[in-house]
Amino acid sequence: MPHRTIRARRFALASAGVLSLALVVTACGGSGGGTSAAPKDFTYLSVTENTTTRTALTTLSKSACKTENAALPLKVETIPQAQLDQKLQLLAGQDALPSMFAAGNAPALTKQLAKGGKVADIEMELERLGVLDQLEPAAVSTIKALYGGKLMALPYEYNIEGIFYNKKLFQENGIAVPGTWDELLAAAEKLNAKGIQPFSASGAQGWPLTRLISGYLYRSLGPDALDKVDAGTAQLTDPEYVKAAEEVAALGKKGYFGKGVGSIDYDTAMNQFLTGKSGMFYMGSWALANIADPKQNKIGAENVGFMPFPAVKGGKGSIDQYPSNIGLAVTLGSKTFDDKTGAWVSCIAKNFGSTALKDHGTITGFKVNTPVKDSSEVAGTVRKTISSSKQNVLWFEALFSTKATTLSNTSAPGLVNGSISPQKFMETVQAALGSQ
Repeated sequence: MPHRTIRARRFALASAGVLSLALVVTACGGSGGGTSAAPKDFTYLSVTENTTTRTALTTLSKSACKTENAALPLKVETIPQAQLDQKLQLLAGQDALPSMFAAGNAPALTKQLAKGGKVADIEMELERLGVLDQLEPAAVSTIKALYGGKLMALPYEYNIEGIFYNKKLFQENGIAVPGTWDELLAAAEKLNAKGIQPFSASGAQGWPLTRLISGYLYRSLGPDALDKVDAGTAQLTDPEYVKAAEEVAALGKKGYFGKGVGSIDYDTAMNQFLTGKSGMFYMGSWALANIADPKQNKIGAENVGFMPFPAVKGGKGSIDQYPSNIGLAVTLGSKTFDDKTGAWVSCIAKNFGSTALKDHGTITGFKVNTPVKDSSEVAGTVRKTISSSKQNVLWFEALFSTKATTLSNTSAPGLVNGSISPQKFMETVQAALGSQ
């Protein structure tokens, strides 16, 4: 998939809820019981922007899942992501959701569909099929964090976030990989003193900056820091939460993001890092596609390292708790889940991880059961990290309302350029949360 298409999809995810759930699934109040005719096809409703998942499924239908496809042919339908929520609500009201479909643009819609009995009990079905262990524990942890403790989606895509760094610049300047926040600040200062921009970041998007706030919160207050805000037992305006915003604002005040960070878009930030103009770049593992592209990566994939967000002295969090997401989630309809559908799901669970990695370089939340050579050392590092991770966390706006998400992203540049104080930034976002 072209990296621009990947990026467009990522942004929809990264903003987590930018599209409003304006319509209510009024027809989902039933139990989901009753009988329905056996499906004639294994229908997958995909968003137009995501070509990877449907291409990999098509490959499986002609190879590892050929038998399952003969019994229940794969049928792919597409719809623009901007129209997805309305389409799902329409189909739910008609009791006509397909076998498998791209979930709503925010977890709230899928939860509503599940409450109405429209979504299959995925954990129960996978356990019954004997393939629950084919999902990486970290991916399961992420899905459950998004969906109120329930496994309501399949991890056709799985991304972790951390800091990519220029190994050559680190070595030339005598910098060891930082393990703590203080060490990260020292590394940034050393690079800055040599005239090297410490961090690349897209202020135009906003979320690459707010990810640093949540990273600090998770390390200082623990993995439930933002769950407490969502539950109302803590507020972003509490001193220990404002402290995180202060730390990120200080990076900007020291010039560590370079000049004009508020106007820097995603492409430019990526280019700064891949051409050696910056030493570090906080980003998700989807950036591996850019790193593997020699036309974009002028420093060489061999010179890119990956490290977790560092520990905060005295903090309650752990550096092996990585912020993560599953892209645009995919879930399963309850009405069409029969034995033939189960056979397809079982085959997918066993084979999708290898196929997606081999053919598309995409890391998923499924086990890779057929050995696949990684595109680079850093890609191997990320994949091993995912396999060994047991508990992951979400991102800053993951549980926010649409309004709070928008305000967070648009206010982030002001936080690092000094036009908005840390206290005011947190007050603005908290006020939006209070009105949801």
